[in-house]
Amino acid sequence: MSPLQQYGLVTGNYWAFTITDGALRMLVVLYFWQLGYSPLEIALLFLFYEFFGIVTNLVGGWLGARWGLNVTMNIGLALQVGALLMLTVPAEWLGVVYVMVAQALSGIAKDLNKMSAKSAIKNLASDQSGQLYRWVTLLTGSKNALKGVGFFVGALLLAWVGFAAAMWIMAGVLTVFLLVSMLLLDGRLGKAKHKPKFNEMFSKNPQLNWLSGARFFLFGARDVWFVVALPVFLVSVLEWDHTYVGAYLALWVIGYGIVQALSPKLTGWKSGKNPSAGTARFLALSLAGVPLLMALLLDWAPQTVIVVGLLIFGVLFALNSAVHSYLIVSIASHDGTSKDVGFYYMANAAGRLVGTLLSGYVYQVAGMEACLAISAVFVLIAGLVVIKMDVNKPGVNQSA
Repeated sequence: MSPLQQYGLVTGNYWAFTITDGALRMLVVLYFWQLGYSPLEIALLFLFYEFFGIVTNLVGGWLGARWGLNVTMNIGLALQVGALLMLTVPAEWLGVVYVMVAQALSGIAKDLNKMSAKSAIKNLASDQSGQLYRWVTLLTGSKNALKGVGFFVGALLLAWVGFAAAMWIMAGVLTVFLLVSMLLLDGRLGKAKHKPKFNEMFSKNPQLNWLSGARFFLFGARDVWFVVALPVFLVSVLEWDHTYVGAYLALWVIGYGIVQALSPKLTGWKSGKNPSAGTARFLALSLAGVPLLMALLLDWAPQTVIVVGLLIFGVLFALNSAVHSYLIVSIASHDGTSKDVGFYYMANAAGRLVGTLLSGYVYQVAGMEACLAISAVFVLIAGLVVIKMDVNKPGVNQSA
């Protein structure tokens, strides 16, 4: 198969996985809120999901470099099928610990799949003429658009067929993609010529370390109010129906993905400029004011502030994320790309973990305004951390 066909196969796997991942998240939040769980208890259901994502990105990047990205991608697909099947049991079995274990499998699966897909592009695309930037943003943007579709699918399946049947349907579809991937995905993809040792998992690249730190705070800033606080706020305070919540969040994430896919045009690719550390800094500092303003205005008109504010936040956050995704793939070494990408997405997972836990706890004790205020602080820190990226290294300069 040609590089373009391999890219299409990797992207198809990523798309299928992403729909089930988004649907599962929405199903868990809405179903367990319906069962009477508190916001903090719902956040705890995702504790292992995010924690094992940290471990998976670190170890998975090393495994991808040694075994090949086809292996790590297929393991991810298989684990997601297993996680979905675990949740088909009767409702009385679905205690907090049991669901946390199922979510742990899903978290491992998600980050193996994402790390494999992002790393594969480095091996399939050239950085000449902006091809690498376009392919990275197309993959990332389309993934997030389909995660939004997954949110809607999850809410719809919960309303139409119930929790357990939804798990069976998604597991069946994903199994088909797993079988196709096992047959067609190139076994040489991503294998390093030099087999990295286990102690080489940790990055020694200062640029990558600073960018990873920025990623931690950027995604913590999103999840501190988006993951648990927002759906619960829409259901309990604004009294939206579950299907409306799923549809709204789905449309938001779809729009977010479209902006990511268009980010090369929006950030100056047509003028011959790839994004730089300066671009990332400018976008982060621009984003910081949005959740802060939302927190200040929320009491005045909660529904308007949430709907409009989330729209603006989504556009700026999507551009931030797309630029970050390009920078990490650009910085990563060609030999064993997955090791560097895995380290970076370990920081991403750590930020999601902290954001998710804070989303449940802070919302429960202090409300949505406090979640938004913390989000603003986290984004500000992300912008300041990017300044530390080495201006003398090739490929990532400080010009905006």
